[in-house]
Amino acid sequence: MNKKLIRYIIGLLLCLEAAFLLPVLLTDLIYRENCTFSILVTMGLCLAAGVPLVLMKPENKVFSLREGYSTVALGWLIISIFGTVPFVLSGAIPSVIDAFFETVSGFSTTGATILSDVDGMPHALNLWRCMSHWIGGMGVLVFLMAIIPMIGGSSMNLMKAESTGPSVVRIMPTAKKSARWLYIMYISITLMQILILLLTGMNVFDAITITLSTAGTGGFAARTASCAAYTVLQQVIINIFMMIFSINFSAFFLIMQKKFREAFRIEEVRGYLLSYAAITAIIAFTIKDRCDSILDAVQQSAFQTASILTSSGFSTVDYGDWPMLACILLILCMFVGSTSGSTGCGIKFCRILLLLKTIRRELLSYLYPNSVVQVRMDGKKVDDAVIRSVHVYIAAYIFIFFASLCIISLDSFDFLTSFTAITGSLSNIGPGFGLVGPTGNYSGFSVLSKAVLIFDMFAGRLEIFPVLMVLMPRTWKKF
Repeated sequence: MNKKLIRYIIGLLLCLEAAFLLPVLLTDLIYRENCTFSILVTMGLCLAAGVPLVLMKPENKVFSLREGYSTVALGWLIISIFGTVPFVLSGAIPSVIDAFFETVSGFSTTGATILSDVDGMPHALNLWRCMSHWIGGMGVLVFLMAIIPMIGGSSMNLMKAESTGPSVVRIMPTAKKSARWLYIMYISITLMQILILLLTGMNVFDAITITLSTAGTGGFAARTASCAAYTVLQQVIINIFMMIFSINFSAFFLIMQKKFREAFRIEEVRGYLLSYAAITAIIAFTIKDRCDSILDAVQQSAFQTASILTSSGFSTVDYGDWPMLACILLILCMFVGSTSGSTGCGIKFCRILLLLKTIRRELLSYLYPNSVVQVRMDGKKVDDAVIRSVHVYIAAYIFIFFASLCIISLDSFDFLTSFTAITGSLSNIGPGFGLVGPTGNYSGFSVLSKAVLIFDMFAGRLEIFPVLMVLMPRTWKKF
């Protein structure tokens, strides 16, 4: 285990976190809401801890997948701990566990909140909440790879550990160039959404914060009413960009190269968009009697389906009051999630497809014992190692899900609240149903339950394996 290299990268992360706090500091100076001290202290702590680690440059820069997983898990934990400081020092969230819950929810792009009055939060801290979504969406370590020449060819192991999906495809010859292009696209689409929202008349602060949350498919908003505070046109724009950010960025790279057919031939993207359209249509049909018109039903259905399927967690209505079929479909969407290689979370549509294809292969092998049936995706054979990792991931997901559900059931909330609280945390959705629905929050859970939900948010965003690996004693032993 190359611990010196891990310490060095964590030092870089802390310095980067201090730099990300600069816009937050500027926002507080503009609105004069007396958070300057807490922000400056946080920046000072990040630099005080990070700079010494950066100065101790490691001689050995060999970086295996084991170091990649460990760095990702520890890095995200540490930046979340330091990111908690402004909330506690400013008094905006005086409880340490609540502040840590809110910060982890931000960086993990979950969007689960303990706040009942978001409007009462200082503008600077609301910006920090939404900015944590943007940082966590594409991945803070991927950002680090894009701007700093760090670990050469071994950096691919870092990208594998932080990226979403069963496998990682490089869109450029090297991991560093891939990371740079991913962030170029990420920043470009983010700026595009801000500009379009400004053209609709949305104020600058709301346009920036809601876009940062949309880009990270997070769910935090600067308004207590979430997206219900905005016009229908603005909701439609947010809806479109939620879907854009939930689609594999490899498709956008192909579009940039004018390879339109190749982009839309990606099987996962096609299935994802068709599933979204089908679920939207079914839910719109079930809620049409509760809406002013069929167009209103389609708009509400499209927005809430996109919000849950992309793991964004925004809301425009209390969908908990919708008919049972609509609620069941939304809960299924919470498990499925978005596509691999996007900022969205959940099990991932790609894994669901591979699981279904594997089931089909097994059935065919029973019918034709002597035949050789291959699992293919986009016309290419899928390695057995990838299929095995999908099965193990889903098994680990189910185990963590039910273990977490058993623990938080000690709080004696109703089943729907507990069930969707775990689903919303492990799939990084945020809002669920019942007491944690669009009009509720997570403040009522005990300290133990919040600790479990924090673990689930980390595990969901980092796709379980890095979190489990860092907890194994063998990970830290020498080869």
